[in-house]
Amino acid sequence: MSTPSTAWHERAAGLRLDGRAVINGQRVAAVDGQTFAKHSPIDSRFLTQVARGQAADVDAAVMAARAAFDDRRWAGKAPAVRKKILQRFADKILAAKEELALLETLDMGKPIQYSLSVDVPAAARCIAWYAEAVDKVYDEIAPTPDTALALITREPMGVIGAIVPWNYPMIMAAWKLGPALAAGNSVVLKPSEKSPLTACRLAELAVEAGIPPGVFNVVPGFGHEAGEALALHLQVDAIGFTGSTRVGRRMLDYAGRSNLKRVYNELGGKSAFVVFEDYADLPRAARTLAGSMFFNQGESCNAPSRVLVQASVAEEFTALLAAEAPKYAPGDPLHPATELGALVDETQLRTVMGYIESGLSEGARCLTGGRQARTETGGFYVEPTVFAAATPQMRITREEIFGPVTAVIAFETEAQAIALANDSSYGLQASVWSDQLNRAHRVARALRAGTVHVNQYDEDDITVPFGGYKQSGNGRDKSLHAFDKYTELKTTWIRLD
Repeated sequence: MSTPSTAWHERAAGLRLDGRAVINGQRVAAVDGQTFAKHSPIDSRFLTQVARGQAADVDAAVMAARAAFDDRRWAGKAPAVRKKILQRFADKILAAKEELALLETLDMGKPIQYSLSVDVPAAARCIAWYAEAVDKVYDEIAPTPDTALALITREPMGVIGAIVPWNYPMIMAAWKLGPALAAGNSVVLKPSEKSPLTACRLAELAVEAGIPPGVFNVVPGFGHEAGEALALHLQVDAIGFTGSTRVGRRMLDYAGRSNLKRVYNELGGKSAFVVFEDYADLPRAARTLAGSMFFNQGESCNAPSRVLVQASVAEEFTALLAAEAPKYAPGDPLHPATELGALVDETQLRTVMGYIESGLSEGARCLTGGRQARTETGGFYVEPTVFAAATPQMRITREEIFGPVTAVIAFETEAQAIALANDSSYGLQASVWSDQLNRAHRVARALRAGTVHVNQYDEDDITVPFGGYKQSGNGRDKSLHAFDKYTELKTTWIRLD
């Protein structure tokens, strides 16, 4: 009898993958016929050829999206109608749960248990939540004298370009698609070339759910080709980008070089996890840190990779953290019990190993991990790694690693902890661990981050905004605030005689 792991491998072997773009509701090859080979980071197996979208393909998708917007086939529908169609879209995502989860795991290496329990349900919930919200967002009437009526209304922007990363392909896409589609926009999605498969499948499910052709298009390809063409396109009204700060700067440049389109960047992070000596349950804090840090192989923009611990408890806490790390030993991502999967590709593997070598050379002490793993598989795995005796000047404590590597820095006073936590070009998330109510509030207020967790980390929901300060980006994904990114405010002033 097959084990669950064997069953997933058998299903993977039997997949018939389609890497073509989805434009105007149809699967299409690239205009020039070019493709690129997609291999799985699990074991380097060949998955499929993927359409290599370039400027001509992006133009076709944008023109389809523009035509769909201009003839109002989607934007002109009543919000309650868009709601029902988007709810069907969410239902279809859930109905295809195992297929989508398998695609996600094969594409970028995360454990199948989390593709099933986190990624697919979160993407579906996001679409369903914005569907449910759209006919409950009211416009405004300004306080004018009797001689006037001033209406303040939200209108869809038009064509939205969404460029999303490879670490949470479905969830990041849904964070853009939910509010953009609910508001009545048309969308052209450019997934990462490292993880294009679920995006294309989502577009097919959207058409099946009743979203009109042309409203949601997907063009796979490379950033310097398809991504750049989308960001420069004069018929794109806004870009929602999630990715590196380096590329986020380019998005702003592309907007300046084209039509000054709105650009909303959700970029990197180097989140501080601050533990004070008054927090009584250090084992809980260590478990939480390990679970958050090693989830998704550390490939999370909000990974708590800067651990600031008060000196009096630093040694005890670091030992607890180091004891947690081996519980996340890398394993076969298609095995249902695996906690830590494969990094997305060899480039990312080399990047992470380079940071580990940098930490050692700069004098940090590696307590556990630090090595490549499962080399016999042909996949890209790194052991969960904990550094102690780190300093704020080291690369491992300043730069985003995007792998299962975290470093502990000791501090003496509350003021020093705040200064260290804020001493970063990023400001995405942070966490404060203290049993003193005043201290918890005081420090949370002082931290320059878009989200501050208190005595927890990573507890989250679609109802709260996600985004950061400083070079972590602008605008917010999730919550009702995301509608601000994909709508224009119009004032209509009517004189009353």
